[in-house]
Amino acid sequence: MAVICKKCGLPDDLCACGELDKEDTRIVVRLETRRFSKTTTMIEGLDPKINDIHTIVKELKSRLACGGTAKDGFILLQGDHRDIVKNYLVVKGFNESSIEVM
Repeated sequence: MAVICKKCGLPDDLCACGELDKEDTRIVVRLETRRFSKTTTMIEGLDPKINDIHTIVKELKSRLACGGTAKDGFILLQGDHRDIVKNYLVVKGFNESSIEVM
């Protein structure tokens, strides 16, 4: 017997709730200055229940050759990587108009 999604009522193999949530998500990518004038790129707005944040952090860290972490629904990357992060999120399926770069 097929498992039915509680949100849309369709079987799980036809469910598109995850893709629809990606399009509706508002993501903010901004630059912060931490202690000792260190710059960090902060990504907020990703829902840890829908998106696998730890996989995203791992891929970004290896692609950008920098350190980083995921805490409390935020992603912190060492250095200024705002434009590259935006392009990466667009490739991952997030809507470009919903990503705000500060």
